[in-house]
Amino acid sequence: MSRPDPIYLDHHATTPIDPRVLDAMMPYLREKFGNAASREHAWGREAAEAVEAARAQVAALIGADEREIVFTSGATESDNLAIKGVAEFHRERGDHLVTAVTEHPAVLDSCAALERAGRARVTRLPVDREGLVSLDALRKALTDKTLLVSIMFANNEIGVLQDIPAIGALCRERRVHFHTDAAQAAGKVPIDVATMPIDLLSLSAHKMYGPKGVGALYVRRRNPRVRLSPILDGGGHEGGLRSGTLNVPAIVGFGEACDLARKEMGEEAARLRTQRDRLWEGLKKDLDHVTLNGHAERRLPGNLNVSFKYVESESLILALEGIAVSSGAACTTAKVEPSHVLKALGLPEDLARSSVRFGLGRSTTPAEIDAVQKRVVDAVRKLRRMSPLYPGAR
Repeated sequence: MSRPDPIYLDHHATTPIDPRVLDAMMPYLREKFGNAASREHAWGREAAEAVEAARAQVAALIGADEREIVFTSGATESDNLAIKGVAEFHRERGDHLVTAVTEHPAVLDSCAALERAGRARVTRLPVDREGLVSLDALRKALTDKTLLVSIMFANNEIGVLQDIPAIGALCRERRVHFHTDAAQAAGKVPIDVATMPIDLLSLSAHKMYGPKGVGALYVRRRNPRVRLSPILDGGGHEGGLRSGTLNVPAIVGFGEACDLARKEMGEEAARLRTQRDRLWEGLKKDLDHVTLNGHAERRLPGNLNVSFKYVESESLILALEGIAVSSGAACTTAKVEPSHVLKALGLPEDLARSSVRFGLGRSTTPAEIDAVQKRVVDAVRKLRRMSPLYPGAR
């Protein structure tokens, strides 16, 4: 019996490079090999021009001025630069940072590192059952020593979209810088820093069908002007904020990925939302004891995070051989712990350990959704028959 074709539904972890992105990159991996900092000759100028064209494409995706885009190695570095850069530059003015318990480790660990070094006090806001931060809780957390609030745009596990305009407006009112990790949101939902009160924003190319190892930090230039201290020294590249020889092929690919996302986002989001809802309705129809994790409406178009009670997520994933999904559990050592995001929602441990994240993407088809729905239903039923806890088990 032949195995079914593999199906990739883990687009929150990474996305495949769009062939059009690869085509844009290839000349800069071959004949156009110049160093963008070597502007004394044609090879260097050609590379520098390509970088600036990509910078404009990245800026256009989020409504920024191209001078506000700083290229980095990815969203993790961008998060570090935003948080540590603000804390260091403004250390004489304050030492308080505010974030949320459901943030990506790049944010949580950056805050914790400053805390351990005695350079910052950190308030970690809870979220409600749907994964949303309370504006009242944020308002109460702000003090005259607060330097920065960092709340992610879209959660990487449950896809929940925070009320970024309202959070930013509150920070602006209190004269506190606002940073958002938008690695999961950019290219999936509209972002306009010209109208949204966002001061710093992190991006990653490989979450939007670009190459791995490249990202950017948006740094507002006006109203207010954001000042940062660099976390890397040497060479003074990227306006002195990020030293290091620029990865020209990856930056070109990043720019092309942003351009494609800007042009195709609306149609793509509508298609993914329809397919996601088709999967969720099918699972609910054929299975009992299934729970949606996160807000039902305020979530990424391609995100579905579901708990299948009486089934361990790791067992389910093994049973779904050839289908790439995620358990949402962070394996930091040999011991697999329930996701910190799901625990923050207040899920009992058995439900947190039974969650599966489905991440739909650009290439996902209705036929794949139907195949996944059928295989998940079959696998859950089989595993539950073997569970002594399931009411209908033998």
